[in-house]
Amino acid sequence: MNRCVLLWVFLLGSNIYLFAQQVSANLSEDSLRAQVLSLQADVTNIQINLGLSQKKFQKGMALATLGYTVTIAGGLMLGRENDQLGQGLLVAGGITGVTGTFMLVDSFKYLGRASGKTRRKR
Repeated sequence: MNRCVLLWVFLLGSNIYLFAQQVSANLSEDSLRAQVLSLQADVTNIQINLGLSQKKFQKGMALATLGYTVTIAGGLMLGRENDQLGQGLLVAGGITGVTGTFMLVDSFKYLGRASGKTRRKR
């Protein structure tokens, strides 16, 4: 009789142990799946922010280059017969160049978002 009870306790205990392992395996699969989905969302977010940064950076670089080129052309016209035009080009080119530089610097905010520095701390 003692052997029969001992056998039942052993079988019941081993079944509980196997069930606990199966439950923990299911939990780890779920947490692994959640981590993979979280990583995929992070990668997608990084790609979107890098695309936005690239577009704004390129526009800012083109605008700054154009503005500073116009400024140089206006500076070359100063003190000659087109002095008034040179002064106008200096002002217009300077404003355009500063605007382009602002856009260029502003494009880095998307890189900050992509790196996670502006998001919550983990």
